[in-house]
Amino acid sequence: MPPSFFSAASQTTTDGHTDLLNFGHRKPEPKQTQLFSEAKQSNSTKQSKSMSLFRNLIQLSTSKSKPLLQNPNFLFTSLSHFTTDTPTRFAGLEPTKGDEKPRVVVLGSGWAGCRLMKGIDTDLYDVVCVSPRNHMVFTPLLASTCVGTLEFRSVAEPIGRIQPAISKAPGSYFFLANCTSLDTEKQMVHCETVTDGLDTVDPWRFKISYDKLVIALGAEASTFGIRGVKEHAIFLREVHHAQEIRRKLLLNLMLSDMPGLSEEEKSRLLHCVVVGGGPTGVEFSGELSDFILKDVRQTYAHVKDYIHVTLIEANEILSSFDDSLRRYATKQLTKSGVHLVRGIVKDVKPQKLILTDGTEVPYGLLVWSTGVGPSSFVKSLELSKSPGGRIGIDEWLRVPSVPDVFAIGDCSGFLESTGKPVLPALAQVAERQGKYLANLLNKIGKDGGGRRTSGEEVELGDPFVYRHLGSMATIGRYKALVDLRQSKEAKGLALKGFASWFIWRSAYLTRVISWRNRFYVAINWATTFVFGRDISRI
Repeated sequence: MPPSFFSAASQTTTDGHTDLLNFGHRKPEPKQTQLFSEAKQSNSTKQSKSMSLFRNLIQLSTSKSKPLLQNPNFLFTSLSHFTTDTPTRFAGLEPTKGDEKPRVVVLGSGWAGCRLMKGIDTDLYDVVCVSPRNHMVFTPLLASTCVGTLEFRSVAEPIGRIQPAISKAPGSYFFLANCTSLDTEKQMVHCETVTDGLDTVDPWRFKISYDKLVIALGAEASTFGIRGVKEHAIFLREVHHAQEIRRKLLLNLMLSDMPGLSEEEKSRLLHCVVVGGGPTGVEFSGELSDFILKDVRQTYAHVKDYIHVTLIEANEILSSFDDSLRRYATKQLTKSGVHLVRGIVKDVKPQKLILTDGTEVPYGLLVWSTGVGPSSFVKSLELSKSPGGRIGIDEWLRVPSVPDVFAIGDCSGFLESTGKPVLPALAQVAERQGKYLANLLNKIGKDGGGRRTSGEEVELGDPFVYRHLGSMATIGRYKALVDLRQSKEAKGLALKGFASWFIWRSAYLTRVISWRNRFYVAINWATTFVFGRDISRI
């Protein structure tokens, strides 16, 4: 049987005896990793609270776990797990044994990590995923959820559906946690559980040994060090960001209808400012303008003349698209009522932002979409780095400075020594890297190189090659852009208008991972078309 997680807890008493708290009510196997902890001395009040909590647990489990109470030291040796002090607690998964499958540890649940988990052969490997979210977000459709075109669940795919072995196989797991550090010498990752700030649950630290490690941690939104962005702006990268935008937007709509509100305050509350003219910012602006024109004007007729959208971009919007498509997007957004402003944000305050030329822009909702950069954790890793601070990789997506470590997605970039440029932070790049690495690991596993340090002599085959498939963006009013050029300088097909919008929807509907979510998306689109968008603030 493969090692189980958090299978046992041990405490050494003052008389030298060791007691085991077996959470599964069974004797731990030799290969299982035992958990050990040392609790600090608690004062009498804290011990009283801990004792009360423990008694409640004993009452709930007495009928099924009476053998646990036969040891007189059990109560005292287990009490430290419930103290209000933060104890030093460790647990984890041991290195795999000879009769177990090699273990692939995947850090992250984005496009790259999920595509890798989907394609990896679970007959060859056990898969362990560590991520602060238990789902993958289909980001191209995330902007549609902010205004009710789609439901939030339509763009979230659970990890267990992407790779069923994580839910079923005895040696594969998903852990809701963050990676805090790497020990590449011992081939171990250190993690801490995600608790959403609950005061009643202390973060649990644990370790996982790996045979192969895949770092797919993605990137974080770039703020360029501008003061006030993190405090007052909302990013658009996760489902909870879309939920926050939706609640804020609908709240402002309802507050603006209150009696006694000044005209100036109404205009501020209903001013939606989007910073960043890339595909995400343009698509959100287009969805928002559609929402205003088709739904707000009917439901909030009293304030329909106050709500407006401003898109701020330092250069040209959609800079990676063809010139003719950019001009078309500018024209259509302007027709939809989106005010385009060229400028650079210098400072963000609670109710206004300030541009470098001194212009003050009041806002009720501020969405920040100016691109991404390496996260602080990626920057802190003592690994070779590519230009821009990403984790440096070679042509086979390996991190050359350490064995058995790979990096894919937005957190990685080719080293200068490879002669290849750093790839853009796009979903299609991450997805294709994940697919390539899954096939590569499957090949390594079949050739007997799945275990730690055993794949150095395995022939890896062809290196990873990326070919751009094109770009798409919707701009509202049943119009979209499709740019099929392989690069910005190359020539290729450029489409715009309703036909492009139909292609955009068809393409993304087929790219949604599961049939379940494809059905959700199709039904949501049909419902919105017939009945309009949902304006409930839930």
